[in-house]
Amino acid sequence: MTNPGWGGAANEGTPPQPRCVRHPDRPTALSCNRCGRPSCPDCLREAAVGYHCVDCVAAGRRDVRPVRGVAGNTVVPGRATPIVTYTLMGLNVLAFLATAAQSRSILHNESPSPLFSDWALNPGLVADGQWIRLIGSGFLHFGLIHLAVNMFALYILGRDTELILGRARYTAVYLVSLLGGSASVMAFQSVFSSGGGLSWTAGASGAIFGLMGAEAIILLRLRRSPAPIVSVIAINVIISLSIPGISFWGHLGGLVAGALATAGILYGPQVLGVGNNRERAVTVGWLCLGAVLIATLGVIAVRIVQLRAQLGY
Repeated sequence: MTNPGWGGAANEGTPPQPRCVRHPDRPTALSCNRCGRPSCPDCLREAAVGYHCVDCVAAGRRDVRPVRGVAGNTVVPGRATPIVTYTLMGLNVLAFLATAAQSRSILHNESPSPLFSDWALNPGLVADGQWIRLIGSGFLHFGLIHLAVNMFALYILGRDTELILGRARYTAVYLVSLLGGSASVMAFQSVFSSGGGLSWTAGASGAIFGLMGAEAIILLRLRRSPAPIVSVIAINVIISLSIPGISFWGHLGGLVAGALATAGILYGPQVLGVGNNRERAVTVGWLCLGAVLIATLGVIAVRIVQLRAQLGY
């Protein structure tokens, strides 16, 4: 009778050489420093002291408490890749390529492009029932430079925000910010431009301003100075007011919605006295974010009713 973990066959000589517990056909002189079982080099992993077998490494990982982010999300090793940010960038680029192909221009892709015409934001057309414009306009851009500037900003701001908030909360904050920008345009921007035609708004800027607001709230929650991001926000607000053709209301609405949504996630449980109960804190955070979303949709709904009465729909 032989033991594949500790001894070899009787004809291998004395003393028998131990064999790897996971690979009985492999003689080995190595062993795990934690459990002492013989293991071949393929089954050993470097540890703080010596080497551990793969079974002990797996058991050790199960015993380690998960790391929680400031938003209550679980920080999993190896998930630092900002997948949501890259996905959002990809969707923006795909929408731009579609409009550029339709218009046969990368600088003036807005016309003639059926996709741009169907998705660009105009308060009057939204009031007429074309609600896709509230979301779709956030993925359109006026030319290659507009796209490049916004995607660079999304890349810089989105990576850290996604890592801190977690993918689900980050996605929710982004979409609430996008809707916040659309709601602000609906509420304060005229249906018609100064030239007499319909006014058009498009771009991811509202959502990106929302990420700026989110980063400011995150820095405050981490008890760090928000001065750098506040300075960036101030510069961009000045640019929005100074350069014709930039949607100040879209930027401002996204900024406010993103900041409020993130504040609801990070400060809502604390303000409402949830305490150290993580499950309740996560639930309350989502409820606070939902309240911001409902308020945003409420602004849009009220404005639609007003416009329908004004325009005779």
